Amino acid sequence: MTPFGGKNRGDYMVFHKTSLEGAYIIEVEKHEDERGFFSRLWCKDEFETHGLNSKVVQTNIGFSKKTGTLRGLHYQVPPYEEVKVVRCTMGAIYDVIVDLRPDSPTYNQCISVELNCENRKMIYVPEGFAQGYMTLVDNTEICYTTSQFYAPKHARGVRFDDPAFSIQWPIDVSVISDADKNWPDYLA
Repeated sequence: MTPFGGKNRGDYMVFHKTSLEGAYIIEVEKHEDERGFFSRLWCKDEFETHGLNSKVVQTNIGFSKKTGTLRGLHYQVPPYEEVKVVRCTMGAIYDVIVDLRPDSPTYNQCISVELNCENRKMIYVPEGFAQGYMTLVDNTEICYTTSQFYAPKHARGVRFDDPAFSIQWPIDVSVISDADKNWPDYLA
């Protein structure tokens, strides 16, 4: 019997391919009983079974006080490209990822997904993607893992309203850093 009620590995996470090459939406598979439920948020074997990078060197948390707070879109350049796995632990976010890999069939394309504390979804963001999010409610918190350490000299970003991507944000931006507001046009 396994520690998780007799279930084998692979019974706790559901990986859904997205329209962007290498990006996934991950849903937890809830195993419920009279106490509530149990699920898995991370499993090295399950990530590797799907051909995904399972390296984790940091787990970060971000908290935003106000609805409409926009963070990103951020990425790191070689040799510090990183995978992110993002989950909303309190509140709700509109998460956007953009494929910035010039050799990718989905180069310059983006997708969005709502992550919230009720749907418990996660997004797997491959190396070479920019990622950012907007809070949909006050007092929102995210938690995310990265496959590389933060390297400030290799950190970059694309602007939330860059015409190269035509991202449709669901509400107006209420709070944004000067850095995120002033990234140059990506294809300039």
